[in-house]
Amino acid sequence: MNAKIDHTGGCHCGAVRFRFQAPAHVQVQRCNCSICSMTGYEHLIVAGRDFELLSGEDALTTYTFNTGVARHRFCSICGIKSFYVPRSNPDGYSVSLRCVTPGTIEHVDYEDFDGQNWEAAGHTLAHLSA
Repeated sequence: MNAKIDHTGGCHCGAVRFRFQAPAHVQVQRCNCSICSMTGYEHLIVAGRDFELLSGEDALTTYTFNTGVARHRFCSICGIKSFYVPRSNPDGYSVSLRCVTPGTIEHVDYEDFDGQNWEAAGHTLAHLSA
């Protein structure tokens, strides 16, 4: 069964905390684009309706580049990007698997995503925030 359950997470210092719903068995994208390959970001994409920022809006700073569609949200205190609004899914959020509180994710299926060729591959992620 693919029932959604509650998960929580946040940044390193704890200023930013969030909750989201996703199955216990998740699909995560490993991207080779310039920013993801430098940071080791692992994408767990969820629908906007399944994500809630619990605290830390005032601690977040936003970084954009290239098309400016993706809104990379970093904690201004510790510098961690625990989630962001991805270009592929502007109606959803990409949660960093590494920032999810341990205990609720039971299994991870990894999928490689060719972010270096985003224009050709970006459409393959659109269904993840539906």
